[in-house]
Amino acid sequence: MPRWTSSLAAPAEGQPAGGIGAAVAAANLRARKSVLRGHGGGHAPVSYLELFFDLVFVFAITQLSHSLHHHLTWHGLAENAVLFLAVWWGWIYTAWVSNWADPDRLPIRLLLLGVMLASLAMAVAIPDAFAGNGLLFAGSYVTLQLGRSFAATLIFRPEGAARMRNMARITAWFVASAPLWIGGALASDPNLRLLLWLLALAIEYAGPMTMFRTPVLGRSSGSDWDISGSHMAERCALFIIIALGEGIVVTGSAVADAPWGAGLALALAIAFAGSALMWWLYFDLGAQRGAQLISGHAQAGRVARNAYTYLHMPIVLGVIIAAVGDALLLEHWHDTAGHDLVLVQTGGTVLFLGGIGLFKRFANTIRNFPLSHMVAIAALLLLGLRAWLVPIGALSFVAGGVGILLATAVWEWVSYHGGWMERMERLGLPYPQLVRDRFERRRRERAEP
Repeated sequence: MPRWTSSLAAPAEGQPAGGIGAAVAAANLRARKSVLRGHGGGHAPVSYLELFFDLVFVFAITQLSHSLHHHLTWHGLAENAVLFLAVWWGWIYTAWVSNWADPDRLPIRLLLLGVMLASLAMAVAIPDAFAGNGLLFAGSYVTLQLGRSFAATLIFRPEGAARMRNMARITAWFVASAPLWIGGALASDPNLRLLLWLLALAIEYAGPMTMFRTPVLGRSSGSDWDISGSHMAERCALFIIIALGEGIVVTGSAVADAPWGAGLALALAIAFAGSALMWWLYFDLGAQRGAQLISGHAQAGRVARNAYTYLHMPIVLGVIIAAVGDALLLEHWHDTAGHDLVLVQTGGTVLFLGGIGLFKRFANTIRNFPLSHMVAIAALLLLGLRAWLVPIGALSFVAGGVGILLATAVWEWVSYHGGWMERMERLGLPYPQLVRDRFERRRRERAEP
Protein backbone atom coordinates (compact mmCIF):
# COMPACT_ATOMS: atom_id res chain seq x y z
CA MET A 1 0.00 0.00 0.00
CA PRO A 2 1.42 3.43 -0.83
CA ARG A 3 2.62 5.37 2.18
CA TRP A 4 0.30 8.33 1.55
CA THR A 5 -2.70 5.97 1.56
CA SER A 6 -1.80 4.37 4.81
CA SER A 7 -1.13 7.73 6.45
CA LEU A 8 -4.64 8.89 5.57
CA ALA A 9 -6.21 5.63 6.66
CA ALA A 10 -4.54 5.57 10.07
CA PRO A 11 -5.86 8.23 12.43
CA ALA A 12 -3.35 10.41 14.19
CA GLU A 13 -3.07 10.34 17.96
CA GLY A 14 -6.16 12.00 19.48
CA GLN A 15 -8.00 12.00 16.15
CA PRO A 16 -11.36 10.18 15.99
CA ALA A 17 -11.42 6.88 14.16
CA GLY A 18 -12.24 7.39 10.51
CA GLY A 19 -9.84 10.28 9.93
CA ILE A 20 -10.43 13.80 8.70
CA GLY A 21 -12.88 12.70 6.03
CA ALA A 22 -15.14 11.02 8.58
CA ALA A 23 -15.00 14.10 10.82
CA VAL A 24 -15.98 16.35 7.92
CA ALA A 25 -18.79 13.98 6.97
CA ALA A 26 -20.06 13.96 10.56
CA ALA A 27 -19.99 17.77 10.67
CA ASN A 28 -21.91 17.96 7.40
CA LEU A 29 -24.47 15.51 8.77
CA ARG A 30 -24.95 17.62 11.90
CA ALA A 31 -25.35 20.74 9.76
CA ARG A 32 -28.00 19.03 7.63
CA LYS A 33 -29.93 18.00 10.75
CA SER A 34 -29.60 21.38 12.48
CA VAL A 35 -32.48 23.85 12.42
CA LEU A 36 -30.08 26.78 12.80
CA ARG A 37 -29.01 29.02 9.96
CA GLY A 38 -25.33 28.47 10.74
CA HIS A 39 -24.45 32.03 9.69
CA GLY A 40 -21.66 32.28 12.27
CA GLY A 41 -22.50 35.96 12.76
CA GLY A 42 -22.26 36.62 9.02
CA HIS A 43 -24.98 37.50 6.57
CA ALA A 44 -28.30 35.64 6.72
CA PRO A 45 -30.75 36.58 3.93
CA VAL A 46 -34.34 37.45 4.75
CA SER A 47 -36.48 34.54 3.62
CA TYR A 48 -39.74 34.63 1.68
CA LEU A 49 -41.52 33.17 4.70
CA GLU A 50 -40.37 36.09 6.84
CA LEU A 51 -41.72 38.51 4.24
CA PHE A 52 -44.99 36.56 4.20
CA PHE A 53 -45.07 36.73 7.99
CA ASP A 54 -44.69 40.52 7.85
CA LEU A 55 -47.94 40.84 5.92
CA VAL A 56 -49.85 40.21 9.14
CA PHE A 57 -48.08 43.17 10.70
CA VAL A 58 -49.00 45.37 7.75
CA PHE A 59 -52.57 44.66 8.81
CA ALA A 60 -51.72 45.18 12.50
CA ILE A 61 -50.17 48.60 11.82
CA THR A 62 -53.25 49.58 9.80
CA GLN A 63 -55.47 48.50 12.70
CA LEU A 64 -53.41 50.56 15.13
CA SER A 65 -53.56 53.62 12.89
CA HIS A 66 -57.33 53.38 12.47
CA SER A 67 -57.83 52.77 16.19
CA LEU A 68 -55.79 55.84 17.11
CA HIS A 69 -57.59 57.91 14.49
CA HIS A 70 -60.94 57.14 16.11
CA HIS A 71 -59.77 57.50 19.73
CA LEU A 72 -57.86 60.79 19.70
CA THR A 73 -57.96 61.43 23.43
CA TRP A 74 -55.21 61.19 26.04
CA HIS A 75 -56.72 57.92 27.22
CA GLY A 76 -56.94 56.68 23.65
CA LEU A 77 -53.28 57.58 23.08
CA ALA A 78 -52.29 55.59 26.16
CA GLU A 79 -54.35 52.58 25.11
CA ASN A 80 -52.98 52.55 21.59
CA ALA A 81 -49.43 52.98 22.88
CA VAL A 82 -49.90 49.79 24.93
CA LEU A 83 -51.29 47.95 21.90
CA PHE A 84 -48.37 49.12 19.77
CA LEU A 85 -45.81 47.99 22.36
CA ALA A 86 -47.40 44.54 22.35
CA VAL A 87 -47.44 44.36 18.54
CA TRP A 88 -43.81 45.46 18.29
CA TRP A 89 -42.73 43.02 21.00
CA GLY A 90 -44.43 40.13 19.23
CA TRP A 91 -42.76 41.01 15.93
CA ILE A 92 -39.24 41.71 17.22
CA TYR A 93 -39.02 38.50 19.26
CA THR A 94 -40.05 36.50 16.21
CA ALA A 95 -37.37 38.35 14.22
CA TRP A 96 -34.78 37.23 16.78
CA VAL A 97 -35.89 33.59 16.52
CA SER A 98 -35.86 33.66 12.71
CA ASN A 99 -32.39 35.21 12.90
CA TRP A 100 -31.11 32.11 14.69
CA ALA A 101 -33.31 29.48 13.07
CA ASP A 102 -33.54 28.54 9.39
CA PRO A 103 -37.06 29.24 8.03
CA ASP A 104 -36.50 26.60 5.34
CA ARG A 105 -36.41 23.83 7.97
CA LEU A 106 -39.80 22.19 8.46
CA PRO A 107 -40.07 22.70 12.26
CA ILE A 108 -39.23 26.39 11.94
CA ARG A 109 -41.54 26.85 8.99
CA LEU A 110 -44.44 25.34 10.95
CA LEU A 111 -43.53 27.43 13.99
CA LEU A 112 -43.56 30.69 12.02
CA LEU A 113 -46.87 29.87 10.37
CA GLY A 114 -48.38 29.14 13.80
CA VAL A 115 -47.02 32.44 15.14
CA MET A 116 -48.43 34.15 12.06
CA LEU A 117 -51.93 32.82 12.84
CA ALA A 118 -51.74 34.00 16.46
CA SER A 119 -50.50 37.40 15.26
CA LEU A 120 -53.43 37.66 12.87
CA ALA A 121 -55.89 36.99 15.70
CA MET A 122 -54.14 39.64 17.80
CA ALA A 123 -54.36 42.17 14.94
CA VAL A 124 -58.07 41.46 14.42
CA ALA A 125 -58.75 42.26 18.08
CA ILE A 126 -56.89 45.60 18.16
CA PRO A 127 -59.83 48.02 17.54
CA ASP A 128 -61.87 46.61 20.46
CA ALA A 129 -59.01 45.36 22.64
CA PHE A 130 -60.14 47.65 25.47
CA ALA A 131 -63.76 46.71 24.97
CA GLY A 132 -65.26 43.36 23.99
CA ASN A 133 -62.19 41.81 22.35
CA GLY A 134 -59.83 42.09 25.31
CA LEU A 135 -59.59 38.36 25.88
CA LEU A 136 -59.01 37.68 22.17
CA PHE A 137 -56.18 40.21 22.09
CA ALA A 138 -54.52 39.09 25.32
CA GLY A 139 -55.05 35.39 24.64
CA SER A 140 -53.60 35.54 21.14
CA TYR A 141 -50.68 37.68 22.35
CA VAL A 142 -49.83 35.26 25.17
CA THR A 143 -50.19 32.32 22.77
CA LEU A 144 -47.89 34.07 20.32
CA GLN A 145 -45.16 34.85 22.83
CA LEU A 146 -45.35 31.80 25.07
CA GLY A 147 -46.02 29.35 22.26
CA ARG A 148 -43.15 30.56 20.10
CA SER A 149 -40.65 30.72 22.97
CA PHE A 150 -41.57 27.32 24.41
CA ALA A 151 -41.56 25.65 21.00
CA ALA A 152 -38.19 27.22 20.21
CA THR A 153 -36.83 25.89 23.51
CA LEU A 154 -37.78 22.36 22.49
CA ILE A 155 -36.61 22.77 18.89
CA PHE A 156 -33.25 24.20 20.04
CA ARG A 157 -32.61 21.37 22.49
CA PRO A 158 -30.34 19.42 20.09
CA GLU A 159 -28.43 22.64 19.30
CA GLY A 160 -26.72 22.86 22.67
CA ALA A 161 -27.58 23.45 26.31
CA ALA A 162 -26.64 27.16 26.26
CA ARG A 163 -29.05 28.00 23.44
CA MET A 164 -31.85 25.95 24.98
CA ARG A 165 -31.36 27.61 28.39
CA ASN A 166 -31.45 31.03 26.74
CA MET A 167 -34.85 30.28 25.19
CA ALA A 168 -36.05 28.75 28.48
CA ARG A 169 -35.20 31.99 30.29
CA ILE A 170 -37.16 34.00 27.72
CA THR A 171 -40.09 31.63 28.14
CA ALA A 172 -39.97 32.09 31.93
CA TRP A 173 -40.28 35.87 31.58
CA PHE A 174 -43.36 35.48 29.38
CA VAL A 175 -44.81 33.04 31.91
CA ALA A 176 -44.38 35.75 34.56
CA SER A 177 -46.29 38.35 32.51
CA ALA A 178 -49.06 36.05 31.21
CA PRO A 179 -51.34 36.28 34.31
CA LEU A 180 -51.33 40.07 34.03
CA TRP A 181 -52.39 39.89 30.38
CA ILE A 182 -55.22 37.48 31.09
CA GLY A 183 -56.22 39.25 34.30
CA GLY A 184 -56.39 42.55 32.44
CA ALA A 185 -58.51 41.00 29.71
CA LEU A 186 -60.97 39.70 32.31
CA ALA A 187 -61.18 43.07 34.08
CA SER A 188 -64.36 44.97 33.25
CA ASP A 189 -62.81 48.35 34.08
CA PRO A 190 -60.79 49.68 31.10
CA ASN A 191 -58.50 51.62 33.45
CA LEU A 192 -57.66 48.47 35.40
CA ARG A 193 -57.06 46.63 32.13
CA LEU A 194 -54.70 49.39 31.00
CA LEU A 195 -52.81 49.24 34.31
CA LEU A 196 -52.41 45.45 34.30
CA TRP A 197 -51.29 45.39 30.68
CA LEU A 198 -48.77 48.14 31.38
CA LEU A 199 -47.36 46.06 34.23
CA ALA A 200 -47.14 43.04 31.94
CA LEU A 201 -45.24 45.04 29.35
CA ALA A 202 -42.94 46.46 32.04
CA ILE A 203 -41.95 42.91 32.99
CA GLU A 204 -41.38 41.86 29.40
CA TYR A 205 -39.43 44.96 28.39
CA ALA A 206 -37.17 44.57 31.43
CA GLY A 207 -36.18 41.06 30.34
CA PRO A 208 -33.50 41.88 27.75
CA MET A 209 -32.08 44.68 29.92
CA THR A 210 -31.46 42.19 32.75
CA MET A 211 -30.17 39.54 30.32
CA PHE A 212 -33.24 37.47 31.27
CA ARG A 213 -32.00 36.77 34.78
CA THR A 214 -34.09 33.83 36.00
CA PRO A 215 -34.08 31.76 39.22
CA VAL A 216 -32.24 28.43 38.78
CA LEU A 217 -31.49 29.15 35.08
CA GLY A 218 -29.27 32.16 35.79
CA ARG A 219 -28.81 34.89 33.21
CA SER A 220 -27.92 34.94 29.53
CA SER A 221 -24.56 36.12 28.25
CA GLY A 222 -23.52 38.00 25.15
CA SER A 223 -22.37 34.75 23.56
CA ASP A 224 -25.95 33.44 23.73
CA TRP A 225 -26.98 36.24 21.33
CA ASP A 226 -24.79 35.21 18.40
CA ILE A 227 -26.97 36.80 15.77
CA SER A 228 -26.52 37.84 12.16
CA GLY A 229 -26.27 41.60 12.52
CA SER A 230 -27.01 42.28 8.85
CA HIS A 231 -30.18 40.18 9.06
CA MET A 232 -31.45 42.10 12.11
CA ALA A 233 -30.71 45.44 10.45
CA GLU A 234 -32.53 44.39 7.30
CA ARG A 235 -35.56 43.06 9.21
CA CYS A 236 -35.97 46.31 11.16
CA ALA A 237 -35.51 48.40 8.02
CA LEU A 238 -38.28 46.39 6.39
CA PHE A 239 -40.55 47.12 9.36
CA ILE A 240 -39.90 50.83 8.85
CA ILE A 241 -41.04 50.33 5.25
CA ILE A 242 -44.19 48.62 6.57
CA ALA A 243 -44.98 51.61 8.78
CA LEU A 244 -44.28 54.13 6.01
CA GLY A 245 -46.31 52.05 3.57
CA GLU A 246 -49.26 52.11 5.94
CA GLY A 247 -49.08 55.92 5.84
CA ILE A 248 -49.25 55.80 2.06
CA VAL A 249 -52.30 53.51 2.28
CA VAL A 250 -54.00 55.90 4.71
CA THR A 251 -53.24 58.85 2.45
CA GLY A 252 -54.54 57.11 -0.64
CA SER A 253 -57.69 55.85 1.08
CA ALA A 254 -58.53 59.32 2.37
CA VAL A 255 -58.26 60.82 -1.12
CA ALA A 256 -59.85 58.02 -3.16
CA ASP A 257 -63.48 58.85 -2.36
CA ALA A 258 -63.13 62.61 -1.81
CA PRO A 259 -64.09 65.29 -4.38
CA TRP A 260 -60.93 66.16 -6.29
CA GLY A 261 -59.66 69.73 -6.34
CA ALA A 262 -56.57 71.90 -6.11
CA GLY A 263 -56.67 72.10 -2.30
CA LEU A 264 -56.96 68.34 -1.87
CA ALA A 265 -54.18 67.80 -4.42
CA LEU A 266 -51.91 70.13 -2.44
CA ALA A 267 -52.77 68.33 0.81
CA LEU A 268 -51.96 65.00 -0.85
CA ALA A 269 -48.61 66.32 -2.09
CA ILE A 270 -47.71 67.65 1.37
CA ALA A 271 -48.65 64.36 3.07
CA PHE A 272 -46.63 62.36 0.55
CA ALA A 273 -43.64 64.68 0.94
CA GLY A 274 -43.69 64.09 4.70
CA SER A 275 -43.61 60.30 4.24
CA ALA A 276 -40.87 60.55 1.60
CA LEU A 277 -38.71 62.73 3.85
CA MET A 278 -39.13 60.30 6.75
CA TRP A 279 -37.91 57.55 4.42
CA TRP A 280 -34.99 59.74 3.36
CA LEU A 281 -33.93 60.57 6.90
CA TYR A 282 -33.87 56.91 7.90
CA PHE A 283 -32.36 55.34 4.80
CA ASP A 284 -29.90 57.99 3.62
CA LEU A 285 -26.76 56.43 5.13
CA GLY A 286 -28.26 56.22 8.63
CA ALA A 287 -29.62 52.73 8.11
CA GLN A 288 -26.50 51.76 6.15
CA ARG A 289 -24.19 52.91 8.91
CA GLY A 290 -26.25 51.05 11.48
CA ALA A 291 -26.05 47.87 9.41
CA GLN A 292 -22.28 48.25 9.03
CA LEU A 293 -21.87 48.79 12.77
CA ILE A 294 -23.83 45.74 13.85
CA SER A 295 -22.43 43.51 11.09
CA GLY A 296 -18.86 44.00 12.24
CA HIS A 297 -19.45 44.37 15.98
CA ALA A 298 -17.97 41.89 18.43
CA GLN A 299 -21.17 42.07 20.51
CA ALA A 300 -23.78 42.23 17.78
CA GLY A 301 -26.44 40.93 20.17
CA ARG A 302 -26.07 43.89 22.50
CA VAL A 303 -26.22 46.33 19.59
CA ALA A 304 -29.34 44.58 18.29
CA ARG A 305 -30.93 44.82 21.73
CA ASN A 306 -30.21 48.53 22.18
CA ALA A 307 -30.25 50.04 18.68
CA TYR A 308 -32.86 47.81 17.06
CA THR A 309 -35.04 46.11 19.68
CA TYR A 310 -35.57 49.25 21.78
CA LEU A 311 -34.64 52.33 19.74
CA HIS A 312 -36.67 51.37 16.69
CA MET A 313 -39.87 51.52 18.72
CA PRO A 314 -40.13 55.33 18.80
CA ILE A 315 -39.22 55.47 15.11
CA VAL A 316 -42.05 53.14 14.09
CA LEU A 317 -44.55 54.64 16.53
CA GLY A 318 -43.70 58.14 15.31
CA VAL A 319 -44.41 57.11 11.72
CA ILE A 320 -47.78 55.61 12.73
CA ILE A 321 -48.85 58.71 14.66
CA ALA A 322 -47.73 61.02 11.85
CA ALA A 323 -49.80 58.93 9.42
CA VAL A 324 -52.88 59.68 11.54
CA GLY A 325 -51.96 63.35 11.18
CA ASP A 326 -51.89 62.95 7.40
CA ALA A 327 -55.36 61.41 7.50
CA LEU A 328 -56.65 64.36 9.55
CA LEU A 329 -55.05 66.81 7.13
CA LEU A 330 -56.75 65.18 4.13
CA GLU A 331 -60.08 65.28 5.94
CA HIS A 332 -59.79 68.90 7.11
CA TRP A 333 -57.32 70.53 4.74
CA HIS A 334 -59.64 73.51 4.23
CA ASP A 335 -59.98 74.22 8.01
CA THR A 336 -57.68 75.64 10.63
CA ALA A 337 -55.39 73.12 12.33
CA GLY A 338 -57.31 71.62 15.23
CA HIS A 339 -55.65 70.57 18.47
CA ASP A 340 -55.88 66.92 17.49
CA LEU A 341 -54.00 67.56 14.21
CA VAL A 342 -51.39 69.69 16.00
CA LEU A 343 -50.89 67.05 18.67
CA VAL A 344 -50.48 64.00 16.46
CA GLN A 345 -48.50 65.71 13.68
CA THR A 346 -46.08 67.37 16.08
CA GLY A 347 -45.87 64.45 18.49
CA GLY A 348 -45.43 61.84 15.78
CA THR A 349 -42.70 63.75 13.95
CA VAL A 350 -40.82 64.62 17.15
CA LEU A 351 -41.00 60.99 18.29
CA PHE A 352 -39.68 59.85 14.90
CA LEU A 353 -36.77 62.32 14.92
CA GLY A 354 -35.92 61.56 18.54
CA GLY A 355 -35.83 57.82 17.91
CA ILE A 356 -33.86 58.07 14.69
CA GLY A 357 -31.42 60.50 16.30
CA LEU A 358 -30.73 58.07 19.14
CA PHE A 359 -30.35 55.25 16.62
CA LYS A 360 -27.88 57.26 14.54
CA ARG A 361 -25.93 58.08 17.68
CA PHE A 362 -24.83 54.43 17.81
CA ALA A 363 -23.36 54.48 14.32
CA ASN A 364 -21.72 57.88 13.80
CA THR A 365 -18.04 58.51 14.41
CA ILE A 366 -18.35 60.67 17.52
CA ARG A 367 -21.41 59.04 19.19
CA ASN A 368 -23.41 62.28 19.37
CA PHE A 369 -27.08 62.98 18.84
CA PRO A 370 -27.27 64.65 15.38
CA LEU A 371 -27.42 68.43 15.76
CA SER A 372 -29.74 68.63 12.75
CA HIS A 373 -32.29 66.44 14.53
CA MET A 374 -31.96 68.43 17.74
CA VAL A 375 -32.64 71.71 15.94
CA ALA A 376 -35.53 70.15 13.99
CA ILE A 377 -37.17 68.87 17.19
CA ALA A 378 -36.96 72.33 18.75
CA ALA A 379 -38.40 73.93 15.60
CA LEU A 380 -41.27 71.43 15.45
CA LEU A 381 -42.15 72.04 19.10
CA LEU A 382 -42.19 75.80 18.52
CA LEU A 383 -44.37 75.35 15.43
CA GLY A 384 -46.74 73.10 17.36
CA LEU A 385 -46.96 75.58 20.23
CA ARG A 386 -47.67 78.41 17.80
CA ALA A 387 -50.47 76.42 16.12
CA TRP A 388 -51.89 75.34 19.49
CA LEU A 389 -52.15 78.94 20.76
CA VAL A 390 -52.88 80.85 17.57
CA PRO A 391 -55.16 79.47 14.80
CA ILE A 392 -53.30 78.55 11.63
CA GLY A 393 -54.50 76.82 8.49
CA ALA A 394 -54.12 73.05 8.43
CA LEU A 395 -52.25 73.14 5.11
CA SER A 396 -49.87 75.84 6.35
CA PHE A 397 -49.21 74.02 9.61
CA VAL A 398 -48.40 70.63 8.06
CA ALA A 399 -46.43 72.28 5.25
CA GLY A 400 -44.34 74.03 7.91
CA GLY A 401 -43.56 70.68 9.54
CA VAL A 402 -42.64 69.18 6.17
CA GLY A 403 -40.38 72.17 5.53
CA ILE A 404 -38.54 71.45 8.79
CA LEU A 405 -38.07 67.81 7.72
CA LEU A 406 -36.78 69.00 4.34
CA ALA A 407 -34.27 71.33 5.99
CA THR A 408 -33.13 68.45 8.23
CA ALA A 409 -32.69 66.15 5.24
CA VAL A 410 -30.65 68.80 3.37
CA TRP A 411 -28.53 69.42 6.48
CA GLU A 412 -27.82 65.70 6.79
CA TRP A 413 -27.13 65.33 3.08
CA VAL A 414 -24.43 67.98 3.27
CA SER A 415 -23.02 66.39 6.45
CA TYR A 416 -22.94 62.88 4.98
CA HIS A 417 -21.78 63.82 1.47
CA GLY A 418 -18.77 66.05 1.95
CA GLY A 419 -19.35 67.75 5.28
CA TRP A 420 -20.04 71.34 6.35
CA MET A 421 -16.50 71.97 7.55
CA GLU A 422 -14.95 70.90 4.26
CA ARG A 423 -17.44 72.86 2.15
CA MET A 424 -16.97 76.04 4.16
CA GLU A 425 -13.19 75.73 3.89
CA ARG A 426 -13.41 75.35 0.11
CA LEU A 427 -15.57 78.49 -0.04
CA GLY A 428 -13.17 80.40 2.19
CA LEU A 429 -15.78 80.81 4.94
CA PRO A 430 -14.76 80.75 8.63
CA TYR A 431 -15.64 77.66 10.62
CA PRO A 432 -15.87 78.03 14.43
CA GLN A 433 -12.62 76.74 15.91
CA LEU A 434 -14.42 75.66 19.08
CA VAL A 435 -16.74 73.40 17.11
CA ARG A 436 -13.82 72.03 15.08
CA ASP A 437 -11.79 71.21 18.22
CA ARG A 438 -14.74 69.58 19.94
CA PHE A 439 -15.46 67.44 16.88
CA GLU A 440 -11.86 66.25 16.56
CA ARG A 441 -11.58 65.55 20.30
CA ARG A 442 -14.70 63.38 20.31
CA ARG A 443 -13.52 61.56 17.18
CA ARG A 444 -10.19 60.73 18.86
CA GLU A 445 -11.97 59.55 22.01
CA ARG A 446 -14.17 57.26 19.95
CA ALA A 447 -11.15 55.82 18.12
CA GLU A 448 -9.30 54.97 21.34
CA PRO A 449 -9.73 51.38 22.60
